[in-house]
Amino acid sequence: MGIAEEAHNVRVLGSGDQTIVLAHGFGTDQSVWKHLIPHLVEEYRVVLYDNMGAGTTNPDYFDFERYSTLEGYAYDVIAILEELQIQTCVYVGHSVSAMIGAVASITRPDLFTKLVAVSASPRYVNDPDYYGGFEQDDLLQLFDAMKSNYKAWCDGFAPLAVGGDMESVAVQEFSRTLFNMRPDIALSVAQTIFCSDMRPILAHVTLPCHIIQSMKDLAVPVVVAEYLHQNISGESIVEVMATEGHLPQLSSPDIVIPILLRHIRYNIAV
Repeated sequence: MGIAEEAHNVRVLGSGDQTIVLAHGFGTDQSVWKHLIPHLVEEYRVVLYDNMGAGTTNPDYFDFERYSTLEGYAYDVIAILEELQIQTCVYVGHSVSAMIGAVASITRPDLFTKLVAVSASPRYVNDPDYYGGFEQDDLLQLFDAMKSNYKAWCDGFAPLAVGGDMESVAVQEFSRTLFNMRPDIALSVAQTIFCSDMRPILAHVTLPCHIIQSMKDLAVPVVVAEYLHQNISGESIVEVMATEGHLPQLSSPDIVIPILLRHIRYNIAV
């Protein structure tokens, strides 16, 4: 096993001709894909990994400078694909990992056939001509809450992010993976994500993009999916699902899995 594979807990399942890479978002780990995996392994080679900083990774490997931008994570993706000698893949990125995949695809377009973006946003902060869903003050309060009592923040943030029932298994699952992160790393990662502005890179994304979004999502307003669609250079398609929350693959798998499978299997008609 290579260095990148070991550091990111890489798992390769199934043995199809085509490779699907599943990349998780903030506060989760590869377990967020547990409902989707059984539907893929018969047909595809499936690659799972954990982003550096996830509670399942060794915190000693977390380089605060490297991961102060999404480029650091994108280079990790490229390193994993190179170690596994993957020629090309369908990359399914959830939340921040959709943007990480976009950055990686600009650097190495040869490694990707298409991007499937779930709950993706290029910028979370509102601008005069852009609605991202958060004001700067909202984020400062969020970061302060993370600093003052991380456990309490996790308990409050998880149900808001997942949406729906406070007692649901999905909320408990997200609370668990969120709390597994070391608090100082979680704060650093949250600051990197929420303060990032990836809008300028969208014009350089030339791959086909499938943009999949919940109709109600605390972190990503529906208009953001349309913004991505309008600003990505490559062919793109948007599907807004009848789901709530930022982790629909965990909270509403019955709705989401068939939609994800359709977007993984079929290409956009040009």
